Formats: sequence, C-alpha cells, structure tokens
Amino acid sequence: MSGAEERLYGLMEIAEQQQAAVQRALDGLAEERAALAQERRKLADEASSLEERVREAVGAAVTTALEQVGKEGVATVRKATKPMLEDLAGLAGGMAVAEEALRRIVAWASWRLLGWIVALTVGLMLFGWLSSTAVVWWDRTTVSQLRGEIAMLQANHAAWVKAGMLDKITRCGPNRLPCVAINPDAVKYGNSGDYRVLKGY
Repeated sequence: MSGAEERLYGLMEIAEQQQAAVQRALDGLAEERAALAQERRKLADEASSLEERVREAVGAAVTTALEQVGKEGVATVRKATKPMLEDLAGLAGGMAVAEEALRRIVAWASWRLLGWIVALTVGLMLFGWLSSTAVVWWDRTTVSQLRGEIAMLQANHAAWVKAGMLDKITRCGPNRLPCVAINPDAVKYGNSGDYRVLKGY
C-alpha cells in the first residue's frame, strides 16, 4: 500500500471517529433534551399544583377574614343602631298621637272649608241676584226714556207732515245728504244766525 493510500485510510478513519463522536454528542444532546423536557413538565406540574394550593389557601384566609369582619361589622352596627331603634320605638307612640292630632286638624279644616264654600256660594248667588235686578232696573229706565223720545219724535213727525215740511226734504251732493230749500231773504234766527226759514213760508 502506498503512502497516499495510507493517508487516505487514515483520514477516513479519523472522519469515522469524528462522525462517531458527533453521533455520540448528538445522542447525548437528545437524551439531555428529553431529560430537560421531562424536568420542565415536572416543574410545570409542580408550579400548577403550587398555584392551586396557594389559591386555595388565600381563598380560605380571605373567607375567614371576611367572616370575622362581617361578624364584627354586624355587631358594631347593632350596637350603633340600638339607641336609634329604641328612639324609633318611642317615636311610634308619638306618631300615633300626632296622627290623631292631624286627623282632628283635617276634620276641623274640612268643616271650615265647607263653611267657606257655602258662604262663597251664597255670596255669588246674592251678587247674581243684585246684578240681574240692577240690569232689569236699568233696562226699564232706558226703555222708559226711549219711549218718551219715540213719542216726541212721532209728535214732531206728525207736525212736520201736517206742515208739509217732510215733502221739501231732498238729497244733495255726491254723498246724498238730506237738505231743504230756504228763504234767503227771511230773518236769521239763533245766536249765530244758523237757523233759516224754509222756502215758501
């Protein structure tokens, strides 16, 4: 065998040795990884178990503390409210007296209100009667005065018809106002001379 072949075989042997060493290292790493994974699972299980135990212990401690605080709070509230409850019991009797007094006041106020309502109703009826009497009296007086004026106007009308004065009334101007013909040569009458004699007299 030549020197080159010996070197080649030597290199191959070294490569095989290194490959075997690498394989052993890989196997060791795989075993170590499996051991670490198992250890990690074990630690996770222990942590979960520990967390559950801690939660239970804290819950029990909080429940106990709350029960104790609740008992003490109830006792304190009872102690603090005892005088008030006793006062309220005393007030119940006072309230019965006050209720009776209030009932008497309401009854008195009801009768008084009824009296006011009756008085107001009578007053309104009296006012209505007086008002209607006054209106009737005023109507009668006014009617009597109007009858007198009508009688006077009818008498004047009859005299004017008899004298022929109404025949002389005509309508003048664009507004068709009543007017009569006058005698401009006749004497003027009145303080201002505003009365004239009709034409033909």
